Amino acid sequence: MESTTKMTSATVSVVLVDDDAGVRDSIAQFINAAKGFRCVHCYATASEALHHIPQEKPDVVLMDISMPGTDGIECTRKLKMAAPECQILMLTVYEDTESIFNALAAGASGYLLKRMPPAKLLEAIREVKEGGSPMTSSIARKLVQFFQQLPPQENEGGTLSTREREVLHCLARGDAYKQIAAELNISMGTTRTYIRRIYEKLHVHTRTQAVVRFMGNPKM
Repeated sequence: MESTTKMTSATVSVVLVDDDAGVRDSIAQFINAAKGFRCVHCYATASEALHHIPQEKPDVVLMDISMPGTDGIECTRKLKMAAPECQILMLTVYEDTESIFNALAAGASGYLLKRMPPAKLLEAIREVKEGGSPMTSSIARKLVQFFQQLPPQENEGGTLSTREREVLHCLARGDAYKQIAAELNISMGTTRTYIRRIYEKLHVHTRTQAVVRFMGNPKM
């Protein structure tokens, strides 16, 4: 277990779960060098993560998939049961559809590939802390392709207003909240209000679930 120095209240606390020591050190050093972020602990196994994280309550957990013993997807499932409020970002080299859907179904709030630029990783960490579900663009495209192959479903979005549908389209495209606000020329507060209404109308609780509903019926 590796720890760092204390944080201020505005700092985003991050825990990294990855069995590769080189990867852990590299990502932790980058996060700790960035203003407003702190990697508070790193764990090499799921068992360590499951033992410590529910008590530590970090803002965001970066979770690898391939680890000895319990893998990252099963660790995510168990961690969400032990600490439902925990926000987990998958950070992996796997980009097959099965891994993506299994991770999201297990409770991951987003899915990132390790080859993404470091600055984008920081944006994703901040976004998931603020309630978003960031995904690497190639992962979002795979989701689009998958759902486009499904048969049409009953329109579940008929109650959405025109503006809510515009916001939902932006969410499905993978836009961050600030990008949605800028594109639609609305404030961040208004953006969050629209997203909350979308969740209520679609009977979902996360951005990922809303996007899944949209992908199943892109005409909503």
